[in-house]
Amino acid sequence: MPKPLGNNTAWSFDMPTLSADDIARLVEPDRVHRAVYTDPHVFELEMERLFGRAWLLLGHESQVPNPGDFFTTRMAREPVIVARHTDGSARALINRCAHRGTTVCDAPSGTTRQFVCPYHGWTYGTDGALAVVPFAEGYDPPAAGRRDLGLARVPRVDAYRGFIFASLAADGPSLLEFLGHLRTSFDDLVDRAPSGQVEVAGGVFKHTYRGNWKLVLENHNDAVHPAFVHASSIWAARESSKPESDGYAEIAVRQMLQNGAPPELWESTGLWAAPSGHSFMGDYHTDSRLVTALDHPVFREYRTALERRVGAEAAARILGVSRWNSIVYPSCSFMSQFRQLRIVQPLAVDRTLVSAYSFRLGGAPEQMFRDTVAFANVVNGTGSPVLTDDLEVYERAQHGLTTARSDWVYLGRGHGSDLPDEHRTWRGKTGTSEIHIRNQLAAWVRYLTDEP
Repeated sequence: MPKPLGNNTAWSFDMPTLSADDIARLVEPDRVHRAVYTDPHVFELEMERLFGRAWLLLGHESQVPNPGDFFTTRMAREPVIVARHTDGSARALINRCAHRGTTVCDAPSGTTRQFVCPYHGWTYGTDGALAVVPFAEGYDPPAAGRRDLGLARVPRVDAYRGFIFASLAADGPSLLEFLGHLRTSFDDLVDRAPSGQVEVAGGVFKHTYRGNWKLVLENHNDAVHPAFVHASSIWAARESSKPESDGYAEIAVRQMLQNGAPPELWESTGLWAAPSGHSFMGDYHTDSRLVTALDHPVFREYRTALERRVGAEAAARILGVSRWNSIVYPSCSFMSQFRQLRIVQPLAVDRTLVSAYSFRLGGAPEQMFRDTVAFANVVNGTGSPVLTDDLEVYERAQHGLTTARSDWVYLGRGHGSDLPDEHRTWRGKTGTSEIHIRNQLAAWVRYLTDEP
């Protein structure tokens, strides 16, 4: 076993000397060293061994429905194009010209037959194959048609229930092995659609914050912070709430009110941790306002449409699932019942990009999608009274973690009382356990200590 670091041990190292023991010493059963959030050398290793190996969520098939459709994103340090090729397959291509290294596509999304490099006009198909080389006779041997001069392909691309994943590692666990029990969270989202299909719609909210990427994923299943971090929006929602209001159209306001739920509700919330760093919450939003929402005419119309496809018994089972903030480590979290997805992309050790998408349930009343967008505006929009609270805390945490006088972050809430559950999952004894953070860090250690 590596020797534990002291309470105030200074931490610094050069990348060539970083060993598996060095990494393992940074994470203990109930605490983590601040270097995990602040050291740029650790961040570079994360790019190589974590984001360079794990399956990362790139987007959804509805973003590229037809041949030629594409969107751009990134995987670790790599700029990536996701394109629908003429054979119907989704391709993930490195957005870098094989000639002089220029990115060939700057648009966030669109439709094209070919990608043309803006520097010297080298042209590529939607499968990445080199199609056109200007002044081709000037190359010896000829460049045109050479397979090795196409856009590099991301080694592995796969999808589950329409969600496109990719891995920069040529070998490793399959997508299904990686997702494990978290597959059921995607099932929960897609099965709710009366048509059996969901689609990304309504645009995307993007924001950056000055903090480490782990902070947002640790926060999404943190049941203690809402009453404190979101106190101002709770107060505003209480001031505007009217008991006689019909509930479904005010789902965003109810979310703010829910953040002010009594402690016993948070303690009774289910919190599960799964292998590979994944986690999810359950048994949430059980107050009387939700019951009112279920009686709303729009919801009754929706339920009838769902029952036409799957039957009353299956519809009751689907709608009876109460799962929130499913985290697929290390790249995203999503909420089935509010149809929201947040993709997390590290930019630097202290800078993170988060992209929030909304989904339309195929075959559901249009009012439901309007409510989804309203929820996104309140919770994920850059003017959100909820999101801005979180961003302030992330940046304060990052600033505090730079201090050299206190090296450890304590994560002991619920430690020692986690309970084994079915499906190879663990459940926190209470909903306010920090089991999900300890689980993420355990996966973090496994990735970073698995040397090439």
